[in-house]
Amino acid sequence: MTLPNDPAILVSYLNTQLRDFYPSLEEFCKTNDCDMQAILDKLRTIGYEYDAAQNRFR
Repeated sequence: MTLPNDPAILVSYLNTQLRDFYPSLEEFCKTNDCDMQAILDKLRTIGYEYDAAQNRFR
């Protein structure tokens, strides 16, 4: 799967996917064959961290 390259668009896309379809970031990454660490690193560059308890980036 090709994810949005722009971090601001990526965080919006991921939060929508996590809210509507996936119980966790790990499940999203497994289902879509994505590199979870790469996602975490990219979103950290704009100040976002994954909150597992809320299943969203904040």
